[in-house]
Amino acid sequence: MRAKYIIGGVIIVAFLVWGTTAFFQTTIQYVSLEEAAASDQTVQVMGKIDFDLVNYDSDESRLEFVIYDAEAEDETTARRLDVVYYGVVPGNFDQATSVVVKGKNDGQGSFVADQMLVKCPSKYQGEGGEYQDGTLHDEAVEAASEA
Repeated sequence: MRAKYIIGGVIIVAFLVWGTTAFFQTTIQYVSLEEAAASDQTVQVMGKIDFDLVNYDSDESRLEFVIYDAEAEDETTARRLDVVYYGVVPGNFDQATSVVVKGKNDGQGSFVADQMLVKCPSKYQGEGGEYQDGTLHDEAVEAASEA
């Protein structure tokens, strides 16, 4: 009877170790532009798009653009990263304020993105450019449901 508990415990521990290892292998780190440019592993990086340096080749479905440090005070002196993305350009790409790309350095000076997430806060802004207040929205919904 005791052997069954030991075997069961070993199986549970083995599954916990396997599950933890699998989880950490699937998580992708956010890194800086410098780390993304030097990394040979898949990473995520966020930056603002330099729209003067965007080029899309529809024959190859190849989007080339440059991102720069989103927290930089001066866009002209900010660290930059050349990005290449193969696939359909997101519909709101031209309205984006920043982008998150997931991929890795190709060893040729470009970051090849497998996935791209466009950050576009305009849909959360009011007509005057102000952002919506979630608390005020919840209060208005609650007041409407009481009426």
